[in-house]
Amino acid sequence: MRMFLGALLLLAAAAAPLEAQMTGAPMPGYRQQASMPASTMPRALQAIGFDQKLDEPLPMDAVFRDEDGRAVRLGDYFGTKPVVLSFVYYDCPMLCQQIINALASSLRTMTLSAGEEFEVVLVSFDPRETPALAKQKKAEYMQRYGRPGTEGGWHFLTGEPPAIRQLTSAAGFRYTWDEDTKQFAHPSGVIVVTPDGRPARYLFGIEYGPRDLRLSLVEASAGKIGTKADQLLLFCYHYDPMTGRYGLMVMRVLRIAGVATVFSIVGFIAIMIRRERRSARARGVPPTHFAPQPLQRS
Repeated sequence: MRMFLGALLLLAAAAAPLEAQMTGAPMPGYRQQASMPASTMPRALQAIGFDQKLDEPLPMDAVFRDEDGRAVRLGDYFGTKPVVLSFVYYDCPMLCQQIINALASSLRTMTLSAGEEFEVVLVSFDPRETPALAKQKKAEYMQRYGRPGTEGGWHFLTGEPPAIRQLTSAAGFRYTWDEDTKQFAHPSGVIVVTPDGRPARYLFGIEYGPRDLRLSLVEASAGKIGTKADQLLLFCYHYDPMTGRYGLMVMRVLRIAGVATVFSIVGFIAIMIRRERRSARARGVPPTHFAPQPLQRS
C-alpha cells in the first residue's frame, strides 16, 4: 500500500507542471519572443501563406491535365482513400524540389503505399507548365520513392488559371509572382485531405516526419487504414494546427501510466497471495481466513 500511494504521489507531482504547460500557464523563466511586424517584411512575403481551411470542401469539379495530357477532374482522385495534396511548380529552382523530395523520402519509410492506402496529388500553380514537364518530373520522383508498381498512386497535374485559382483559394494556399526574382513566392507544406475532399491536416515546412504523415493519413481515413498501434498513438498524440505537427499529450500518457501502474500492483499482490497459499498447502498449514471472530463474553 505504501508503494502504491507513493506511485500516485509521484504521478500527481509530475502532472502539475506539465498541465500548466498544456493549459498555457506561464512557466518560470519563460519569455515570449516578439514576432516580426508585417510592415517590415518584404512585400512578396506579406502576400503568401497557408490559411488553414479545415473541413471545408475542395472543388471536386475543377478540371486539370494529368502527366499524360488527359483532362481529369480533381474528384477523380477522391472517393475511397485519403489524399496527400501539395501545390508546387515543376520548374521551381529550389523550394518545390525540396518539398517533393522530402515528401517522397518520408512516404518511402512508411509501410503504407501510394495507390493502395492513399493517393498523392501534386498540382502546379504555374499555368505555363505543360503535361510533358509534369511527366518528366514524375519519372524523377518515382525513382526517389523507390517502390515499383506504385506509379498509379502519384499524380502530377497542370491546369489553366481559373482552375488553379479555384483550388488554391479553396485550400487556403496564397502565393504571388515576384517580379524582382522572376519566380513565384509561395509557402511550403502539404495538405492531407479526407476521401470526400475536405482538408484534415496541414503539415508545414520542407520536412515531414513519417509519424506525422502516417497519423494524418490514419485520421483523414477515419481509421480505415493503419493499425491498432496507430489508434493508440492517436490517443497519445494531438495535432497542433499552429505548428502543423503532432505533439505528445502528456496528461493522457500519465493517465495510461497510472492505470498500468495500478494493474501492475494489483497483479503483483494477486501473484504473491497465490504463491503464499500454494506454499502453505505444501507445508500442510491450513490457509488463513480473515472472517470476523465472534466476541467473547467475560
